[in-house]
Amino acid sequence: MVHLNMDLIAKSSSCSKNKGNCSLAQYLKKLTHLNFSNKNIEEIDDISACKNLSVIYLYDNHIKRICNLNFAYNLTHLYMQNNNITHIENLGAVCRLSKLYLGGNSIMVVEGLEQLRELKELHLEGQRLPSGEKLLFDPRTLLSLSESLNVLNISNNNIDEIRDLVVLRNLTRFLAANNQLQDVQELEAVCSQWPQLCRMDLSGNSACHQPKYRDRLITVCKSLVDLDGKEINELSRQFLINWKASKDARKKILDERLMAAQMTHPFPEAPTVLTLSRESQDRACANRWREDEIAGCEVFCEYNDNNGDGCLQKSWASELCESCQQSLHATHHAD
Repeated sequence: MVHLNMDLIAKSSSCSKNKGNCSLAQYLKKLTHLNFSNKNIEEIDDISACKNLSVIYLYDNHIKRICNLNFAYNLTHLYMQNNNITHIENLGAVCRLSKLYLGGNSIMVVEGLEQLRELKELHLEGQRLPSGEKLLFDPRTLLSLSESLNVLNISNNNIDEIRDLVVLRNLTRFLAANNQLQDVQELEAVCSQWPQLCRMDLSGNSACHQPKYRDRLITVCKSLVDLDGKEINELSRQFLINWKASKDARKKILDERLMAAQMTHPFPEAPTVLTLSRESQDRACANRWREDEIAGCEVFCEYNDNNGDGCLQKSWASELCESCQQSLHATHHAD
């Protein structure tokens, strides 16, 4: 079993190369970067003589616990990805930590980070989770990171919803590829609360295949410049924003007219069916072919072709074409 301790540091090639004429104690005290990645290390022992460490590389080892780092007040970067860590713990004293890399471990709950008020990047991608489990988030940890966190990487963790992450309002980069996200409406609601978000990767989620997925997220994320690895053209974004604003305005008008109509005629009436000849069909309510609108009337257009086959199409009360208006007028007079 390999332990990270003073003896191991003293025997390392970097110590022999960089110590020079100073004593081991002096060398350890001025040491700022410690690199023991891929050294089969299983445990962190007492290395408190390295009081000025700012960066520690311990990735690709067999470490099971984060421990014995309470002395490292100056630590800003900790790389411990691809180990056997199951819990995020014992980091309360490293309050200057800015970047924490814990991807490729066996962590089930994101917790224990309440004291890290300066943490800007948290990387937790690809946890080795039991079958059917997903990565969970402690609300206390999320709240404590809400002011500082800029980058969150939670890709490949079986995550199926992100509503709890809405408090992370200073995110600039969000990586959640290859999860189980399906609800585009939830993504819109959460991402719209991240005004500084500029890069996001949701590739590999089923939500990406929903209608207008990309358009909807670009519209609500005003600062987004890259979505799923594809750059966002500012002209396209502005077009989508204007399109949504116009659509919302039309929907509001239709809703208001529907409300007014319901107040005037509280009891529903049977729809008026207008029979149009084939010759007049081309002039009859082109709006009825638009699939992205919401029906707002009780008027239908019925078209019969030469074979006698008919189809009933909804028209729009607010935008009746001339042919339909004439036919409607004639029908009412006949009654």
